[in-house]
Amino acid sequence: MKYYKDLKVWQKAMDLTVEVYRLVKLLPREELFALSSQMRRAAVSIASNIAEKQGRNSAKEFLQFIAIAKGSNSELETQLLICVRVGYMEEQTIQVALSLITEIAKMLSSLSRTLATRNLQLEAQVNGVNDQ
Repeated sequence: MKYYKDLKVWQKAMDLTVEVYRLVKLLPREELFALSSQMRRAAVSIASNIAEKQGRNSAKEFLQFIAIAKGSNSELETQLLICVRVGYMEEQTIQVALSLITEIAKMLSSLSRTLATRNLQLEAQVNGVNDQ
């Protein structure tokens, strides 16, 4: 497995984080410790959970962190859509972020499938050795 900084999904998550930090500056002051804080934390969580893999020894452990990143990605999408619904932002304003969220979701799902397959293959190898 690559170093996390080499993963395109991590790089996209970092781009998304920068975009979210730009967007939260557009929120009204009363949202400083509510919605804007939640949005920043969700964005940071995506990249951070992908990076967590570096310290993990198994695909199974990494899968847990990918699942958390997927959840944070969906959470952030919801928060951005809330911003539009309550009139804090126009849909056009959040389009770059939404595109990144969609792309990251696809990449995380693909990575998750790859890791799950790899994990199953390793388990089959271990069980095959144990059965002999």
